[in-house]
Amino acid sequence: MTIYTRGGFAYPNTSLAFKTGTWRVQKPRHIHTTAPCHGACPAGEDPQAYLALVDAGRIKEAWENLVKANPLPAITGRVCHHPCEAACNRGQYDEAVGIHNVERFLGDQAIEHGWQYPVSRPAVDAPRIAVVGAGPAGLSAAYHLLRNGLNVTLYTALSEPGGTLHAIPGYRLPADVIKAETERLLQTGFDFQPNQRLGRDIYLNDLRDNFAAVFIAVGTQQGKEWSVGGVVPHDLHNGLQLLKGWMSIGTVPCAKSAVVVGGGNTAIDLARVLKRADVPEVHLITHNGLPGQDTPPEDAMSANPREIEQALEEGVTIHSHRGIRRLILRGEHVVGVEMVHMKKLPNAQGKLERVAFEGTETVLHVDQVIPAIGQVVNPAGLEILLNGKHHISVDHWGRTPDQAGVYAGGDASRGGKGSVTAAVGDGRRAAEAIARQLRGESTAAPVDIKSLSYERLNLHYYKHAPRIEHTTLPVEQRLKEEEVEGGLDTVQATAESLRCFSCGNCLACDNCWTLCPDNAVLKTKEIAADGSHYVFDYDYCKGCGLCAHECPCGFIQMEADL
Repeated sequence: MTIYTRGGFAYPNTSLAFKTGTWRVQKPRHIHTTAPCHGACPAGEDPQAYLALVDAGRIKEAWENLVKANPLPAITGRVCHHPCEAACNRGQYDEAVGIHNVERFLGDQAIEHGWQYPVSRPAVDAPRIAVVGAGPAGLSAAYHLLRNGLNVTLYTALSEPGGTLHAIPGYRLPADVIKAETERLLQTGFDFQPNQRLGRDIYLNDLRDNFAAVFIAVGTQQGKEWSVGGVVPHDLHNGLQLLKGWMSIGTVPCAKSAVVVGGGNTAIDLARVLKRADVPEVHLITHNGLPGQDTPPEDAMSANPREIEQALEEGVTIHSHRGIRRLILRGEHVVGVEMVHMKKLPNAQGKLERVAFEGTETVLHVDQVIPAIGQVVNPAGLEILLNGKHHISVDHWGRTPDQAGVYAGGDASRGGKGSVTAAVGDGRRAAEAIARQLRGESTAAPVDIKSLSYERLNLHYYKHAPRIEHTTLPVEQRLKEEEVEGGLDTVQATAESLRCFSCGNCLACDNCWTLCPDNAVLKTKEIAADGSHYVFDYDYCKGCGLCAHECPCGFIQMEADL
């Protein structure tokens, strides 16, 4: 291995003969620490790693690093609520790194250049796994099972892969992006079986008999029952059904004024679709508050904050902390709703619950009410797993209780509180658990990952730099399916990657090498065993701690040298 030092050379019996490292009581070590973005990503991505590769101009390698965890970056880069950015240490310095913009850039580059996923086809005689459902959880599980050397048969009730991704409006997720990413993913070697509905064409018992393991990712396709005091309008539609109708035929039931009930992404998507369908007056009623400093996170709307902001820009009126007290009907048709102010307050047991404030009632005149309060699993074919519940119970690895070899993930296991990115992570973990099971290995208990804190960074070595934002389509141009948010080009993505602090991971700044007073840090031409380009020469390190103090990214830590 080629070694570089700042010193020149020394003759025998000069100062190099005195190994001054024997004086020290502490010594430096390279310790990789999880970056906050990595710990917060539901899919398990390591943004620090692929941002560093983008910064170095190694774009394809960055994409290959990204798809080790998430095979759908062009999709998640558009629709994820990016908790990685909320956790980003740079957000406490100036502005968080635009991780989702770089993720989307990498996904789009892979589509544009036709990059093949870095996965080999399994051996013909490798165990075969059944995956039911080709949404983000099923696609992720199938891909990661292939990466683990297992054969996969992927079933879906639809005619094409994507699942409920196809219910996300095109202004957020264009249909051609779904098609390009999922079709390339299918080319990795799945046995894809469309138009196969669980409980009609395939059955769980048969799958268990014919496959080494089964992963269930059927999503939630059945709307929750909804009424106001037992009253249900004659022309009631559920939010997901209307979104699917809009995506498939481009229309929704006409109305002069409509109210959407709910605070999640489906509710916001539907409200924005209604505006695009030329409904003049669109209201959204939610028990939750608008995201912001005055709203505790547990009380905020679950929809993506930037989608909420865009809905407001487009003319949707949001009534936060409101509930519907009664429906006002003329015959069987809605002509209005009575709203009441609601807020979470502690009950006698100290548990928070929604409380309506008498005397705050107001009437809203509308001619259509659409509940978008979540969905549940269609029980057909899954009765033994549901056991009377609306969602499948699983552990951290997606294992179902009392059903050996059967795993589940995605919305079907998340009680209606999932996301596309979380579903991708569910599929990855389940695939790892299945592979371990078939190898006779145990799965480790989940651990609470401790990320590198902001206080551990040496900020003197970083410059303030504004975040590079994507373009946003002006409101007057948001007519139908035009994509609202644009992407970054190569120059912008590289500049944004440069803003990363590289928390807990070496960024090869040379500080330790140039500042060590004893030339006890050696620089290597090849990458050392710990992934850096530096090694400590403990024969001469006195343990002064200067290298650790001046390390910008917290990669060097001092420990007692006993």
